Amino acid sequence: MPGSFATMLVRASLLILSAVLPLLAAGDGFAHQRSSGGPQSGIAIPEISHGEMIVMAENRDRIIDLAGRAIDTDEPFRRVLNYARIQYAYCLWGRMPGSVTDEASPFNECSHAYLAATKAVLLAMRDMPGEAAAAGEIVSIVDRAMVLRGLALITCQFSGEAFNTADTIRPDWTAVPGHPASLATLTGLVALVGGGFLGLRAIGRKGQTASGSS
Repeated sequence: MPGSFATMLVRASLLILSAVLPLLAAGDGFAHQRSSGGPQSGIAIPEISHGEMIVMAENRDRIIDLAGRAIDTDEPFRRVLNYARIQYAYCLWGRMPGSVTDEASPFNECSHAYLAATKAVLLAMRDMPGEAAAAGEIVSIVDRAMVLRGLALITCQFSGEAFNTADTIRPDWTAVPGHPASLATLTGLVALVGGGFLGLRAIGRKGQTASGSS
């Protein structure tokens, strides 16, 4: 089986499992994703505006890559970085349409969480001798993009929401059926995974037939 197809199939399977397993495990517990009374025993992460997160999402990979190579780190920094990575995975790696830009997306609040953590990581690196220059360059890119595009004025219902490393934010799965873009994407992934497994079975049967006839 071609490597690219295998990679795509595994990736799609992980996405589906990430979406379905929480529903099976938690049931009605996922009807309310988070409240202001969530766990606060971890490290506080300042809020991020809707306008900021749009540009932060565009620079997310560069920021996380720089943070992953950082040398002058401490435990709080590593915990916030880990939170940013975990939240990114919970939010299906930012692949859901409108997860960053659409306030109505079931994935918008968890996008705020991983991007707020990403922003906190970026700002922390400005005080690290080995990463300060690179972090400062990214900050300048983000600031310039926001000014040119007028994004600082854009807010949404989650713009004033702070986060905490002890409080994991999951997508609002109960809202997926009412969000056409998310529903269509997840449905397409289910079809992709199902078709992939059927294709693998067909290839296996052909191989068995060929072996038996030789």
